[in-house]
Amino acid sequence: MGREFSHIARRCERAVVTAYGELRAHGTDDVSAFRACTTLYRIHHPEASINEARRLVAEWIDHHLVRHDPGPTDGCGCD
Repeated sequence: MGREFSHIARRCERAVVTAYGELRAHGTDDVSAFRACTTLYRIHHPEASINEARRLVAEWIDHHLVRHDPGPTDGCGCD
């Protein structure tokens, strides 16, 4: 992938987007990469429900990797 996501302010969002891109670049299928990133998000935010984690991960992947939108996302409230 080779994309740099240092412009993403939230550490959890940057970690999720980077991990998803790396997993996909190394041959991991979409569903497995998504599940891994949902787990990664919940490590950063153990208080989050699985549904909240899935929603945010899907939003971030769509925003940054599908639409290539460099702007901010609503995301979560952390830094």
